[in-house]
Amino acid sequence: MTAQFPVVRPRRLRRTPALRRMVAETRLHPSDLVLPLFVKEGITEPQPIASMPGVVQHTRDSLRKAAHDAVEAGVGGLILFGIPAVKDGRGSGADDPAGIVQKGLRDLSAELGDSTVLIADLCLDEYTDHGHCGILTPSGEVDNDATLERYASIAVAQAAAGVDVVAPSGMMDGQVAAIRTALDQAGYGNVAIMAYAVKYASAFYGPFRDAAECAPQFGDRSAYQQDPANAEESIREALLDLDEGADFVMVKPALTYLDIVRRVRDTVHVPVAAYQVSGEYAMVEAAAAQGWIDRDRIIMETLTSVRRAGADIVLTYWATEVARSLRA
Repeated sequence: MTAQFPVVRPRRLRRTPALRRMVAETRLHPSDLVLPLFVKEGITEPQPIASMPGVVQHTRDSLRKAAHDAVEAGVGGLILFGIPAVKDGRGSGADDPAGIVQKGLRDLSAELGDSTVLIADLCLDEYTDHGHCGILTPSGEVDNDATLERYASIAVAQAAAGVDVVAPSGMMDGQVAAIRTALDQAGYGNVAIMAYAVKYASAFYGPFRDAAECAPQFGDRSAYQQDPANAEESIREALLDLDEGADFVMVKPALTYLDIVRRVRDTVHVPVAAYQVSGEYAMVEAAAAQGWIDRDRIIMETLTSVRRAGADIVLTYWATEVARSLRA
């Protein structure tokens, strides 16, 4: 007699929302999310960003309001980007104690305390008049080692202003080691480093450059950001940053580099972040405005995909909205 085996029916566990929730392999929690925030010097009202509907350049007052809203929703952290009133060749506003990010950090640190993680982007492109991520040589190339000196100074300024985590995004060789050394020597050994270890030269950054007013005035950033064709290079970059003292590593962008997120997650033994960048946000908002997609479902699907690929932390402009929906 032929043995009779029960028919396997995977659909049994998909039948109701409660069953699907019970057996879900990937879960998204508000504390997994980090909200990027732009704060601009010299404005009296928040300024909408045309290419990023719903996102603004904040005043110090509106920054505080947005930060409180995010924390109340359960968002895990905030990352600040600053736009100074005056830019110059060395990005002087980046480490000025009276610079806009340092003021914002002091405001938020005083008001929010340990209720959130305060992160500051550490780069020069928002502060330089040429829009590149470092000091330029006379021939117009980015001077790696001169830039490291600037990054070290910026890290100390941000630490003095109350930052919990600095996030160097310039992709300079040796940036993590220079920053770690500077922080330790200045007595800020407890300030962590979230390294943009894997940052591709992506076309998805366009709306961010509108928001941060940092489009390069000439050339592009391909000489220091990674080639989208390469994958193994990402592992080398992540391991180098960890050897230099990084506490987290980040992959940017997220959605078109989920394979890289997975490779990095499988290689390192520290938290992995992924940045759902401005172009990803803008495409969804634009398509939703035309009625072509279900906006809410797409947002949750994309964020879940980033977590499923292995990211522990997701930087997203939807952080507050999603956190509220997760807690509803």
